[in-house]
Amino acid sequence: MEIERKFLADPSALSLDQYPRKEMSQGYISTDPVIRIRRSNDSYILTVKSGGLLAREEFETELTGEQYDRLSDKVEGTFLSKTRYLIPYSFSGSELTIELDVFHDALDGLIYAEVEFDSVEEAEAFLPPSWFLREVTEDGSFTNAALSRLSGDEISTFLDRVRLTPGVF
Repeated sequence: MEIERKFLADPSALSLDQYPRKEMSQGYISTDPVIRIRRSNDSYILTVKSGGLLAREEFETELTGEQYDRLSDKVEGTFLSKTRYLIPYSFSGSELTIELDVFHDALDGLIYAEVEFDSVEEAEAFLPPSWFLREVTEDGSFTNAALSRLSGDEISTFLDRVRLTPGVF
């Protein structure tokens, strides 16, 4: 079970180069149900996810580079490219990891943070750091699967909407 909350973020006050990072590229063979292939540095993963936003079932298995390349031909929509920073965060006695995604290419300018939890109760009790701008957990348009289906004009409109809606908690 994957339980996570997602937030638009402004990490400009952080020194991101001090944190581990992964260069990622991912595409979707299907968005309903979600079947994703991902390259993360030198590893390759096939993921299947059930429906849901805050909590959903998730299954992952490793792929070889050759399998990834063959499955890449089956991808619908656009491949997403991003840098993921892994930022440790202590909250209420728990050691969490903030996964900060900085998107590239057509989605340049989109930055959001995901935090995974062991339970729905832990997720609901979470208080985000000040550099998290606005929660988008329940907005399905921020899922990577939805982003991969956007056309050029839709991406521009989406990014304009993100820029025009400042977040408040």
